[in-house]
Amino acid sequence: MRLASPEVWQDQKTSQALQQKKKRLEKDIQFFRQILGQKEELEVLTELAAEGESVGAETEAGISRLDKNLQEAELRALFYDEDDPRNAILTIHPGAGGTESQDWSQMLLRMYLRYAERKGFKVEILDQQPGEEAGLKSATVRIEGDYAFGNLSQETGVHRLVRISPFDAAKRRHTSFSAVFVYPEVDEDIEVAISPDDLKIDTYRSGGKGGQHVNTTDSAVRITHIPSGIVVQCQSERSQHKNKASAMKVLKSRLYDLEQRNKRVKFDALEDAKSDIAFGNQIRSYVLHPYRMIKDMRTRVETGDTDKVLDGDLDEFIKATLILRKKSASAVK
Repeated sequence: MRLASPEVWQDQKTSQALQQKKKRLEKDIQFFRQILGQKEELEVLTELAAEGESVGAETEAGISRLDKNLQEAELRALFYDEDDPRNAILTIHPGAGGTESQDWSQMLLRMYLRYAERKGFKVEILDQQPGEEAGLKSATVRIEGDYAFGNLSQETGVHRLVRISPFDAAKRRHTSFSAVFVYPEVDEDIEVAISPDDLKIDTYRSGGKGGQHVNTTDSAVRITHIPSGIVVQCQSERSQHKNKASAMKVLKSRLYDLEQRNKRVKFDALEDAKSDIAFGNQIRSYVLHPYRMIKDMRTRVETGDTDKVLDGDLDEFIKATLILRKKSASAVK
């Protein structure tokens, strides 16, 4: 075991990376031991049932728990990228269309927050810019949990909504677009070189609900990385120092993601598609009128239960895209 070697502890970066890997492996072992324990419990219940014991309710509950964990284990088997176990930084930006697209962005934000809740992930909204009438102009969310990035990585792209507009007095059908980007959160084991000379840092007053909640100081922080043009901002904390630290973490994650994508030429087509939040570039279509259907344009997976998906039940779509990703990676090799 490399962690038992004194030489490893002389290199802080290496030792931290190995400790994190060890922690992830221990969690995986614990998870699979839990599955084995649930299997043995069901075997005991089956024996009791054969002897005439009334254990129907316990057996049904045990099967449900085991089935849920087996589905999670099947999903984890699809993770192979070194960034998959990391936390995720998710951003949402509306396309052209004003209030319509901004409201759609708000719906997407709720969908991902509900998804994170279902998975037991911890969520922190780092920045949220409300629209003039409704919805939001942008949102940045940190999602913490085992394989948060691996689960959400394939959500990057343009999401298209078709519905009867609640903002149109004539009740006409509208098409809206929003772009979702997901980045792996950079831990201490990854070094991202950022020169202070490449940064433009602005502070401004955070938005608030009014009254005693108004922030009277310029605590919100916006950081522009001049060479790449990447702009990040954070206003979730009252402390300017904490907001700056959070914004820098997001910037490092985005720069790391940019570097990784530049190394992988096969993702160039995806990057081109993300540049235009409009027709022809969507990865998923959400139709609420004249019929109800959500369809992924990459995997062709579809469902008519639109309410369930918009309430955060994304497992079927995410699993299908991860299977496609693994097949694509195998084909490239």
